[in-house]
Amino acid sequence: MNTMPDFLHIDAQQRSISLDARNPAFYGNPNATYALLHTHCPTFYWTEQKQWFFTGYDHVNALLRDRRFGRQILHIATREELGLPEPLEHTQNFDAAERHSLLEIEPPEHTRLRTLVNRAFVSRHVEKMKPEIETLAHGLIDRFEKDGQTELLSSFADIIPVTMIARMIGIPEEMGPQLLKWSHAYVGMYMFKRSREDELAADRAAKEFADYVRSVIAERRAEPKDDLLSHMIHTEHKGQFLTDDELISTTIVLLNAGHEATVHQIGNSVRVILESGLDPQSLFGDEKTTERTVEETLRIGAPVHIFQRWALEPVEIDGVTFERGDKVSLILAAANLDPLKFSDPLTFKPDRAEAPNLSFGAGIHFCIGAPLARLELNMVLPLLFQRLPHLKLARQPKVKDVYHFHGLERLDLTW
Repeated sequence: MNTMPDFLHIDAQQRSISLDARNPAFYGNPNATYALLHTHCPTFYWTEQKQWFFTGYDHVNALLRDRRFGRQILHIATREELGLPEPLEHTQNFDAAERHSLLEIEPPEHTRLRTLVNRAFVSRHVEKMKPEIETLAHGLIDRFEKDGQTELLSSFADIIPVTMIARMIGIPEEMGPQLLKWSHAYVGMYMFKRSREDELAADRAAKEFADYVRSVIAERRAEPKDDLLSHMIHTEHKGQFLTDDELISTTIVLLNAGHEATVHQIGNSVRVILESGLDPQSLFGDEKTTERTVEETLRIGAPVHIFQRWALEPVEIDGVTFERGDKVSLILAAANLDPLKFSDPLTFKPDRAEAPNLSFGAGIHFCIGAPLARLELNMVLPLLFQRLPHLKLARQPKVKDVYHFHGLERLDLTW
């Protein structure tokens, strides 16, 4: 995309852009737009979003780690001070579920919660799940291999992450389909230009989700098992146990984050590999090659594009002055395409030896589930291509209208 598309207007002098994020021409291929932004205006004020955005790798990487910015602000200032509106009446259940979310809180609460949860997600712990992931993936492929075709998201990508995170937390895996429904409705709150219907659906899902988790917590209090939920209930940190509200928020965020992005990433990765024209057998020759292939699909096809931060104090970044209470957005997916860091950034090149991708974030809010997501991708992608060596796209995949997430509506394959 060398010429400026009609859905994008850049005023490089004013460092501002106008862009409709719900335009399929944009969200269907955001990487092309990010390339234009890198060329003309890598730091910009997005008029429709009323916010400053950063796309440069070094800026995004530094801001994710900068403690002058945080995921919340109401721990240091009131709504009145900041001129923030009151919470919406019709999203009270959603707000309650988010109140103690690892994604939204700052130290010391964040440190306490993350310390309790982190042990379950360290690499040496998730490595033990390898046999289960392999058995599950083989079993799913067994179901559709003889058909010569499948819609991969519903038959494979949807099932693996939700099953594994449910097992890990201690939620019965037959709840998988219901968890997916709640999760899809819940994350509607994170979409750009969400509607009131989206908000109501997310609030209903949050209430049902929280009520269900509360019932499982009661069971585990009475009868602990060898799972993460029992561990969170019965482990204290500096003399304190987690409250039920903290347990509910943490369980919901782990279930949502533990599969939503990974589902998108499995689909994005398969699409990227098939569209690259490279021989899949050469991409998964051994563990090291597989790892590099997975990291390159994460770089070029990231499932979550944006993270926001509040300025906690007056600060200047790249010539832009922020006051306490200003919001900034970091486009992780665009940072992964920074031409100052990556040669030929829009091309899938698994043998790169350049900067690490930022798809899992950085700093204290680095994705806690990254070891699990990476393990799932490093196992199921090679297995899929080994079992189905003649895999090809049945039709052009359509990207889902869920920006700032990036995933497919469906992925129809034949072999």
